[in-house]
Amino acid sequence: MAVPKRRQSKARSRKRRSHDALIAPTYTLCTNCGALTRPHSVCTSCGTYKGVQILKVKEKKK
Repeated sequence: MAVPKRRQSKARSRKRRSHDALIAPTYTLCTNCGALTRPHSVCTSCGTYKGVQILKVKEKKK
């Protein structure tokens, strides 16, 4: 079985892990209603995408 001859240095390990950081998802404002939505997806609050009505959204009961 293969066993490493030398210990990996801290710098080498940290360089490898430099791409593992998590990034927060980006949001944009809907052009129709102004709600926060993910880019390139249908707005969940009004159902529009690029100014075109795609989904019928049910109204909330009060």
